[in-house]
Amino acid sequence: MIALWDRYERRLIGLLGAFALMIGTYQIAGRYIRPDWAAPWANEVGVYVVVWAVFIAGSNLVATDSHVRPDLVLRVLSPQARRVVEIGNSLAALAFCAGLVWYGILIVADALEFDERSLSPLAFPMSIYYAALPLGTLLMSVRYVLRLYRLLFRFRAKDAAMFPISHE
Repeated sequence: MIALWDRYERRLIGLLGAFALMIGTYQIAGRYIRPDWAAPWANEVGVYVVVWAVFIAGSNLVATDSHVRPDLVLRVLSPQARRVVEIGNSLAALAFCAGLVWYGILIVADALEFDERSLSPLAFPMSIYYAALPLGTLLMSVRYVLRLYRLLFRFRAKDAAMFPISHE
């Protein structure tokens, strides 16, 4: 199940990145080759797509232990001490993500209530753009819960190399 989640998440990030690249290429071609092709909405949509990709990628970063972390400190710790530090890190990150989910939902609700739209001719609903925050951090929160479960109940000191979480 987790492997399927990883695969679809990476594919979605890749598709969003490719779409942003296509939009950017179209905008550049329109600006320099055929100015009548230039789309006033392209830069805006490109930013929205990249923001969604970044927030979804955060979940994958948690899953692969690629978030910013004190690697130098972790390298000198014993496996058990590393486990304690990683549990603390995961709890702090989970609390931070939970706050971002909560406040992100409030931001989306406000945008929906006020029917907030972008100022461009596209008049894009900002609630869709803002929804990247709570959704992305919710995905990260689930990853941190899985990480905590592994650290608390499935940790084996003999398997701990640099990072104590193994992918199955």
